[in-house]
Order: sequence, then C-alpha cells, then structure tokens
Amino acid sequence: MANIIENFNLRSYNTFGIDAVCGFFAESNSVDELKSIVKNHRNLKTFILGGGSNILFTSNFEGLVIYPTIKGFEIIAEDNETVTLSVAAGENWDDFVNFAVKNGWGGVENLSLIPGNVGASPIQNIGAYGVEAKDTIFEVKGFYLDTLANFSFTNSECNFGYRDSIFKNELKGKVLITHVWFRLQKQPILVTHYGNLVEEIEKTGDKTIAGVRKAVIGIRESKLPDPKVLGNAGSFFKNPVIEIELFNQIKSRYPQVPSYPVDEYNVKLPAGWLIEICGWKGKQLGNAGVHAKQALVIVNNGGALGREVLTLAKSIKESVFSEFKVDIEMEVNIL
Repeated sequence: MANIIENFNLRSYNTFGIDAVCGFFAESNSVDELKSIVKNHRNLKTFILGGGSNILFTSNFEGLVIYPTIKGFEIIAEDNETVTLSVAAGENWDDFVNFAVKNGWGGVENLSLIPGNVGASPIQNIGAYGVEAKDTIFEVKGFYLDTLANFSFTNSECNFGYRDSIFKNELKGKVLITHVWFRLQKQPILVTHYGNLVEEIEKTGDKTIAGVRKAVIGIRESKLPDPKVLGNAGSFFKNPVIEIELFNQIKSRYPQVPSYPVDEYNVKLPAGWLIEICGWKGKQLGNAGVHAKQALVIVNNGGALGREVLTLAKSIKESVFSEFKVDIEMEVNIL
C-alpha cells in the first residue's frame, strides 16, 4: 500500500516554489495502487499533481494530492515511416523528448526543455515554436476517478485546441492519465519557421532533429529562468487570438506590433509583447515579479505567496485590457 502523508508541504512539487500544504499526499508508480488510493479516499477532495510546472497554489489544499510516478517507454507499433510509443505519465517531458531525438524519431523536438511530466502534456496541449503536443499524440489512456474504469481516447476524442483539451473542460478533475501514446516520424519534417529558430539553427548548420532540439534549448535557456533557481511556471498567459478589426486598431497605434495570422478573420498576438508595452517587464509587486528577459514569465523572487503572484497576474491582465482592449487568459492552473 502507498504511504499516505498528512500535512505535506508541496513547495518542492511546484516550480513556482510556493509554500502550500495539502491535507494528505500520496505517490505511486503502480496503476493498480493509484486506483486503490482513489477508492479508499473517496471522502476527500482529490487533486492529481504532475510535474507542478503549470500550477499556482494560492492557499493550502485541504484534500488529497495524488502524485503519479509511473515510468516507462514501450514501442507499440512500428513501420518504415513511423513508430508509436507508449510513454508513462510520470516520465519527465524533456527526458522523453531527448529519448525520441536520440532514437531519430521526430515530431517533439520543438518542445524541448518544456518543464513538467508527460501525463500533463495532453491536458494543456503544450506547444512551442510552431508545434503542439496534439501533432504527435495518438491516444491518451487512464482511468475515471469516480468509477475507476479505464479509458482510451483517440486524438480527435481529446478535443484539442490552443492550450486546451477535453481534460481541461468536460473531464477536468475527473480522470487520472496513466499513459500517452505518441506517433513519431522516422523521416521527420523539420518545423523551423517560428520565431528565431531558423537563425539559431543556421549558426550551427545542424539541420536535423538533434540540431532543432539544441537550438530550442539554446533559445529557451537564454530567455527563460531556470525554475530551480528562480521559481516560475514558464509562460503565465496564453497568446490571445483577436478579430482582425481590433488588430487593425492596435496596428494603427503600434505599427510594429508582431502578429501571426490564424485565418482571414483572426490574428494571434504575442502576450509577452502586450505585457512589455504596458511597462511590466522587470517590475515587482511584493515578492512576485515579471521576468527581466521575458515579460510572459512571472517569477517568485523569494518567499512569494501564491496570492501575491495572482494579484500581479490580475494587475497585468487589467493593464493590457485597458491599453489594448485585449483580454489575455492565464495559462497557469490556479488552485
């Protein structure tokens, strides 16, 4: 049986480094044991914790936090062009990307160095540099918390959207993901059009998935703080998608506004740029602050409370809306 720990401090289990205590804490690397934990503690409010890289605790959690540590890689199917790989939810995401790249399997190299565990990747539909998790996810497997029945959702059944999925909506708080199946390419097509990825790759001349991974890591390390040094959850806000009419109004005032066409009616704007224009880059509010190199990242400068971070985030939202009439949505899960 798994050991259930009472009054457990979650500071080292969230990348913000927020001091928050849960009533009960349990971790396990066995699916059967995880089911048993859920079954035996139905009277407690339950939260499934992954790598803790996309969460902000604003208070203590009175219920049970379950931390799945299931590990393993397994080839499910393979042909001349693709390999379908089952990856356990407790595997570190970047370890999986490194594993895929070292085997010459393409599709996830642009997602290098994203913090967190594999089990969270379909929930958030993580993405970076023109690629999203949904581009390679084949199936998502796990079980329902109420019935303990297993589920297996195909890619289309996951209802993936921009940083969105069925697991953030209809099934939020109702399931535990145990494995994610990825279909990867043996003859990968590189995606290098996003941001300054092309320039970074040209510096080395390595136009392989290993070269893309190296370039992405270089860019991320130059712009984003290491959570082990400075607590953060990566990008705090989603890049907003706005109607073309509003975009034209903004462009008339700020001709230099960067943008990415979505379709003939909508445009995506970089939230970091909006935040920076509003003067938040490098600013502090209590012990929380906006990172000096990347305005999209809110950091814990030491001893920040979750509510301090949330107050700062709300102030940023209000400021951006006041200046641009654009509502930027928080990407981080607030608990």
